[in-house]
Amino acid sequence: MYTRNGMALDELLSIFLRWLHISSVLVLLGGVIYARWILQPALLALPEDPRRQTSERLASSFRPWIIGAVAALLVSGLYNLITKPNTPAGYHMVFGLKMLLALHVFAVAFLLGKPGVEEGKRARWMSGITVSGLIIVALSAYLRWLSR
Repeated sequence: MYTRNGMALDELLSIFLRWLHISSVLVLLGGVIYARWILQPALLALPEDPRRQTSERLASSFRPWIIGAVAALLVSGLYNLITKPNTPAGYHMVFGLKMLLALHVFAVAFLLGKPGVEEGKRARWMSGITVSGLIIVALSAYLRWLSR
């Protein structure tokens, strides 16, 4: 089935889900990087009680975005994997490594929205997400190159 401009609906779906995947990574990883390296140092200027309260409010405000981004990444990533026409040798090994790191990012991201977390622990979690997330982006670029 084709649309007016001749593009198949499955092609439109593929483009939309690729956009959703990339946008979700931007929200999740970009939000964590901003919170860890911009917001958290700025909050250090506040006295302890207001800083803790603000940090808690920020974490609880980010939680729905985390849940949405993770859900979108799972759906779009599964679609991308299932519809991938070409998986050359070595692809699944690198993909498995990427998935293990993604599961780490998802698990720790969910913990970020948890109330009552000590600020230093939250900072370490965000640092870990940053490192793992950037490695995932590099592995994704390699997988894209590998399957061209």
